[in-house]
This record gives sequence, structure tokens and C-alpha cells, in this order.
Amino acid sequence: MLSGFVVADELAKILASYRGNRSELLSILREVQDTFNYLPEEAMRQVAKFIGIPESQLYSVASFYSHFRLTPLGRKRISVCRGTACHIRGAPQVIEEAGRLLGVKESETTPDLEYTLETVACIGCCALAPCLRVNEEVHGEVTLKKVRELLPDLNNGA
Repeated sequence: MLSGFVVADELAKILASYRGNRSELLSILREVQDTFNYLPEEAMRQVAKFIGIPESQLYSVASFYSHFRLTPLGRKRISVCRGTACHIRGAPQVIEEAGRLLGVKESETTPDLEYTLETVACIGCCALAPCLRVNEEVHGEVTLKKVRELLPDLNNGA
């Protein structure tokens, strides 16, 4: 995780370009997330104070929008398509196998911050269903064997 000093220093730079108006809230949150890859708790407290709103209200806003994250992402994002074509061709089993290998559930990150397992509505490669993306690299026609091959460092301990 990030140290309080790192958060404070970076947050001070971000907030310096704002006036503290409520209308700036989403822009501030986007910039904080772009900087830290998620919305750290300490940053959320300081943003609430800067804008002049209760922390609970800030958390309501941050949790309402699906693109804001309250936990850090892993260095490798495993995104499994859950669109109709992928679902029919085995995406639920792919999600289950990836989760088993990673030791996490959907939308969770491994404790070492190496992997985040998530699902997406559609990757856009329906003809190659089921699809899985590791960061920006798309893999089609994914089988359970292919999931194990894509996550080889996890298999060494299995």
C-alpha cells in the first residue's frame, strides 16, 4: 500500500489546481484515481475535507460510479468476458478456474497486488468466445487448460 506521505504529497499537487467547489468532485476523484490507480482512504478523507462534504457522502459518490475503485488493481488484470457468446461457450467455468488459481473471487485482487480478476460485459471478440484479456492482450477460444497456461507462475505452487 501507499504511505501517508506519498498520498499527501501527490494529493496536494492535485488539489492545487482546484478551488474546492462541489462541482469539481468527479474531476478530482478521476485525477486521484489516475494518480494512484484507485482511491486511497487517506485521499478520500482529504478530498472530503477540501470539498467540504461528509466522508460518507464522498464514499456514496465514489461507490455509485463503477469506474471508481476503492481498492488497488493488480499489476495484471484478468478480464473474462461474460457476454452472451462467451457465457454460452463456457465463460462461467473460465471465471471459476481463474478464481481458483488466483485464490480470489470476481472483482478481487490477490494480496500481493499481482492479479485482479474481473468480468466485463463484452470484449468484442464474440467469434472467438470464450475470451479472456490479460491487461490489453486478448485470448480467444479459452479453455480451462488455456487458463492454466496463461497463469503459469501460479501453477508452480499447485
